[in-house]
Order: sequence, then structure tokens, then C-alpha cells
Amino acid sequence: MSYAALATRTAVVTGAASGIGAATARLLAAGGARVALLARRTERLDALAAEIAAAGGQALAVTTDLTDQASVDAAVTTVHAAYGAVDLVVNNAGVMQPNPVTDGRLDEWTRMIDTNLTGVLRIVRAFTPDLTAAGGEGRTADLVNISSIASHVLFPDYAVYGATKAAVTQLSGALRTELGPRDVRVSVIEPGLTGTELSGHVENPVLREQLDGMFAAIPAMTAEDIADLIAYTVTRPRHVNLRHLVALPTRQA
Repeated sequence: MSYAALATRTAVVTGAASGIGAATARLLAAGGARVALLARRTERLDALAAEIAAAGGQALAVTTDLTDQASVDAAVTTVHAAYGAVDLVVNNAGVMQPNPVTDGRLDEWTRMIDTNLTGVLRIVRAFTPDLTAAGGEGRTADLVNISSIASHVLFPDYAVYGATKAAVTQLSGALRTELGPRDVRVSVIEPGLTGTELSGHVENPVLREQLDGMFAAIPAMTAEDIADLIAYTVTRPRHVNLRHLVALPTRQA
């Protein structure tokens, strides 16, 4: 599918060092968008930016820790200095560290909440002025938040991860009531089983074995599948908002 409409867009993608974020950055850049790559792993970002440039695209590597407000502020300054205002934001960064709540893993809870929810809010706060300005000028403006089917499908030992993703889905709906009237589209995408590095965050050996079993039993979606869905979402006519999308592998119930 052609995404020529991306040629006029300036995008920010978080969690761009791997998985859905990297795949989305590649696809947006291939369509002609200027893409700011935000993540913590500098070497990964530099390699992806070089790859995109070699393919004829435009990408800017911006090392960013979404759990650190000063880091986010610095990233915004860097993006604006290089590209000016943005009109497309993909909030993709996230971590998944499942364990029974009774284990009391405050370290894991804090990391998931700070990244999956507060990190999303930091990016929303940082770039909403750009998006509302674009909408006010009659240009297409998009905020895309990546949630998970764990926001509404209950999995034992994934309570805190699921809670953060439910919050992202709820937040996205609420933001649409605020930003939609200002011509900013807000979309939330909830992927099912997808082959990314997210599963690598699972340290519990029993849960890791369960997850490996799911991947063995079900042909999972790829990061590129979700990137294609994101690109499709943000290239609809500006009066059309695909507000809530759930994507599952065909064999996942």
C-alpha cells in the first residue's frame, strides 16, 4: 500500500530502538515523513537513523529516557531545533514485567507505570501544543498510543502491566474528547501476540515458558504488521479518526 500522504508529515516515535517503534519509523520514513527516533539505546537509534538515511529517508536519533522529565524536555528541544513542530506522535515505548502481585515487586511496578503510563503522559504534554497548532492550521494531526489487549483481556500475573495498558486505552478515549474538537485525531491500538523484544522483559521463568508456548502455538503478528496498521491509521482523510483498533493473530481467541 502506498503511504504518499506521509510526505508532508513530521513524526515522533517513542520506543524506536526496536520492535514496533523501529518498524513504524522505517515505514513512516519510507513514505516521506521526517521521523524523530526517541529511545534510550543510543547505538540502536544511530544505526536505525543511518539505515533510514541510506534508504533515502530522513531520521533523527534522540536518546531519551521517558521516565526522566529533564530527558524528555531536552528531546523536545532537539526535535524542534532540527525539524520544527511535529504533527504526528506515536507513543509506543513500553515494558512488560509480569509477576504475581503477591510478590510485591515495587521495582517492576514503578518501572511499568513510569514508562507505560507516565512516559506516555510526558510525551502528550510535550507535543500537544504542536498537534493542536497543526489542527488549527487545517493540517492533519495525529496522536497514536500503543496499548495492548491486556487492557481488557485478563491474564494471571499480568495485573500491573494490564492496568497500565488499560490506563493508556482510557486516557486515549479521554484525550479524544479534548483534542478531537481541536482537529487532532487520537487513536489507540491494542495488539495481541506480536513478535517483539517486549517478551524479553519477562524474567519469571515460569511465565517466560508460558509465553514461549504461546508463540510456539500461535503464528504471531510481526512488528511490521502493527507498523502498517499505524501508517494506515494516520493516512486516512483528516476528518476520519480510527479511534480504537484491536489487532490479533488470526489464531488468537
